[in-house]
Amino acid sequence: MSAVIMDGKKLAKQTKADIAARVKQSNKKLGLGTILVGTDPGSVAYVEGKHSDCAEVGINSIRVNLPVSASEQEIIKAVTDLNSNPECTGFIVQLPLPKSVNAKKVLSAINPSKDADGLHPLNLGNLVLSENTIIPCTPKAILTLLEEYKIKLPGSKVLIIGRGTTVGRPLSILLSQKPNNATVTLEHSATSNLPELMKQADIVVAAIGSAHFIKSGMIKDGATVFDVGITRTDQGLVGDVDPAVTQSTSAFAPMPGGVGPMTRAMLLNNIIELAN
Repeated sequence: MSAVIMDGKKLAKQTKADIAARVKQSNKKLGLGTILVGTDPGSVAYVEGKHSDCAEVGINSIRVNLPVSASEQEIIKAVTDLNSNPECTGFIVQLPLPKSVNAKKVLSAINPSKDADGLHPLNLGNLVLSENTIIPCTPKAILTLLEEYKIKLPGSKVLIIGRGTTVGRPLSILLSQKPNNATVTLEHSATSNLPELMKQADIVVAAIGSAHFIKSGMIKDGATVFDVGITRTDQGLVGDVDPAVTQSTSAFAPMPGGVGPMTRAMLLNNIIELAN
């Protein structure tokens, strides 16, 4: 068996072409804002990619770059400025923030109607309640890839490794809701039977940031695997999943090239939804 590689780059290109057409037809001026604190290479590259995507589809960019020494109050001031900026349709605060900053407090300061990442407590609460809301970009990207590659969700056993608020927790809610109807297990550091759970899961999502944590042979034959984790090593960026899993799985979203490009595309889609 050789896995189908879920090509996030190809699907993102198609998605951005659709978004560009929608932007062109819209009579609204759209603008994506980003707040970047510090010069972490990964964060810088990710933000640069988002603005490149904006230029590609015709969405304006608003950049706010702050030094790593910026105080919590200075960051919140940048948030409130974008909240009141009429040229900003929606914006994101690039995570992670410096450890001295209360990220929850910063995210809570975002106007929920401009929350392009879907991480404001109100929007996350609406997701829990199955209300119309902005869905966090990475969970939305994973769901879109599942739909594109016609991978069955209703009744499937999904194992999410990692319970963070940007991926694991919102994804577990999204996949278990109607009409997706998956049976979701959210693994964390106190989970005692992870090997057993991995062998039972039809779909595995790895989002812990531990290089090649999942090896070939640890996953059930024929399962679908999403590699979302990123670890910076001397050999470059490495995902949570050893690519050798493709020898026994049915579908694999690699890192890079799988979920990442679609996450950026979903951010653009969220900007359009916020404008409606």
